[in-house]
Amino acid sequence: MTDTEEEGLTYAAAGVDRAASEAATSTIARVLGDFDTAQYAGLLDLGDRYLALATDGVGTKLLVAHAMGRYDTIGIDCMAMNVNDLVAIGIEPLAFVDYLAMDEADESLSEALAKGLVRAAECAEVAILGGELAILPEIVTGFDLAGACVGMAPKDQLFDGGAQPGNLLVGFPSSGIHSNGLTLARTAVTSEFEYTDPFPTEAEQTIGDVLLEPTRIYTDLLEPLRAAEVNAVAHITGGGWRNLGRLGTHAYVVDDPLPAQPVFDLIEDTGGISPTEMHRTFNMGTGMVAAVDVSGADILLDRTDGQIIGHVTDGSGVTIRGLDLDTTGI
Repeated sequence: MTDTEEEGLTYAAAGVDRAASEAATSTIARVLGDFDTAQYAGLLDLGDRYLALATDGVGTKLLVAHAMGRYDTIGIDCMAMNVNDLVAIGIEPLAFVDYLAMDEADESLSEALAKGLVRAAECAEVAILGGELAILPEIVTGFDLAGACVGMAPKDQLFDGGAQPGNLLVGFPSSGIHSNGLTLARTAVTSEFEYTDPFPTEAEQTIGDVLLEPTRIYTDLLEPLRAAEVNAVAHITGGGWRNLGRLGTHAYVVDDPLPAQPVFDLIEDTGGISPTEMHRTFNMGTGMVAAVDVSGADILLDRTDGQIIGHVTDGSGVTIRGLDLDTTGI
């Protein structure tokens, strides 16, 4: 099945037009003008090293948390989405600030969000330097949580973003849906279920619990990735498997992918979503992918939970599970 074939529910139909979003991002970059950037963060040249800054939020996963009345893991997602972007370019995350906008002050909600941020900061070994709480009743309904993370690394430790034909692809498992594509996921599962319904294959958990599984934090991979001298790393977030295109204009053959967790089967089945749309939207069980030579792959297999999932060759696009995904414009 090719990238152009559509069937069933799509991300655009659920409310997120991927093409329009990418066009808006390009417009902002054009207006701002030239600035140093890597694929996942902005860079400030300090001579022998780079200072890097990434920013991200939690997205509509917040709506699942609201429906479940559970906010203790959302801070983990916020931290993870930021620090993981820095790890993907070889930057060590150092410090984090958050921005919480609410329609009205809520002490118990604020405490739960803060506890998640603290747990994530301990895992990522990042300092939280503070943040901002804004009460915006005429702008915000409910609340929104975002953050920014700063990091630093010597220039020779950055992953240059350039995979090479002949490289192996090493994939690292995700913890589940992470914090991307929740608009499509929510639209799909709520067409048949309530968030409080038992998850079909794990009755001890509800569907909402599975959707709220926190994003995995990958900072523990940074040292092994450097030791393996990886050429490039892709964070599989918005855009799904098309993110491999950020490794360079090559063909990425994923012939032994990691298994996708049952949550993706539930989303696909309830929404009647095509496999192509699933792989263009979700991580499908893999949160990061490194392009590395054979000797480097051995280091990663020995020191991490990564597995060889494919290879890089001449051409373009991503081939995975019988699908051909176009990476143009990613």
